[in-house]
Amino acid sequence: MLKGRELAKFREQLLDWFRQFQRDLPWRRTKDPYRIWLSEIMLQQTRVTAVIPYYERFLERFPNVQALAEAPQDEVLRLWSGLGYYSRARNLQKAAQQIVAKHGGKFPRTAEDMLALPGIGAYTAAALLSIAFDERHAVLDGNVARVIARLAAVRGDLCEASRWQTLQKNADALLSLDSPGDWNQAMMELGATLCTPKSPQCLLCPVSPFCEARRLGVTEVLPEKRKKRATVEVTLAAAVFRDPSGRTLLLPPPRRSQKTAEANDVPTLVSRMWHFPTVAIVKDALPELRKFLTALVPSASQRAVHLEPLKKVRHAVTYRAVTVLAFRIAVKKLPTIRGAKTLTLDDFSTLPISNLTLKVARVALTATGAAPDAHAK
Repeated sequence: MLKGRELAKFREQLLDWFRQFQRDLPWRRTKDPYRIWLSEIMLQQTRVTAVIPYYERFLERFPNVQALAEAPQDEVLRLWSGLGYYSRARNLQKAAQQIVAKHGGKFPRTAEDMLALPGIGAYTAAALLSIAFDERHAVLDGNVARVIARLAAVRGDLCEASRWQTLQKNADALLSLDSPGDWNQAMMELGATLCTPKSPQCLLCPVSPFCEARRLGVTEVLPEKRKKRATVEVTLAAAVFRDPSGRTLLLPPPRRSQKTAEANDVPTLVSRMWHFPTVAIVKDALPELRKFLTALVPSASQRAVHLEPLKKVRHAVTYRAVTVLAFRIAVKKLPTIRGAKTLTLDDFSTLPISNLTLKVARVALTATGAAPDAHAK
């Protein structure tokens, strides 16, 4: 990696570029560790443009760590609905509660204490400590790893343990000791906007003269692609009850299953949030869904229930390609199911639901031209 004057020049050029051309993002206008932490958690595996409206709504409802710690979990999940990876929201609140209980509502200032918080790993701890408190910790995420891999022409799987450790050492060596917060954001910004996975914009890069991959003409092939886990096909069947007033019912968040390792685990697929009556299909959707509904609503076995097939729903959850066979069931009166809640099919803003459930609601409303609202107004 770079040393001496070359390293000093590299740092100077990257920081100058960042301070002149950085995107104007709401979490960059503050040193409040709560707001920076919230942005970092939301940005995990999620695009900036998708995060901003969620970030603003979340802060409006939970302006500080105390408000988040004291909130009902359903309310936290409701405002997270649609953002995905819901364990982030659950851990966010657990960490807030721990910050209030063990640190008097103030964010810890050491890496050890930061890493003890739920949902905070090495990257998030380094980002928060450097950006909020100017502590000297170098971040290493996918964007930064890609930048370093091209700078040093690193071959192989970057996520392999020993190689990732080497990348972290390189990130530590590059870190600007005078401006660690700006430096980390500059490295991430470079990877997000110019040194992108495909078609990197080397002609606009402020540090391209230092890039070994560019010198070798291999920027398009580095980093080398990882072998992806084989996709598993999963089929679910969902029942959408609807009464004459357009009301439906959702079942409460299911408990964590003892079979979470299975690809077709329904609690995992609905993100353990409010959902339509849903069952994993082994062979034949109609009889298996009928059997499920009979167990759920015993009175259903006493009458013929017409299941109107709806458009198939496609959804992806990590390595799983999910197909939901949705059926609408018109009823004069919604069945009574313990714990279930009734609400209008076109407005789910009062409950936390996953994207999968929202997609099922949308296909159920296709005929009316309505669209369910998953967010509070």
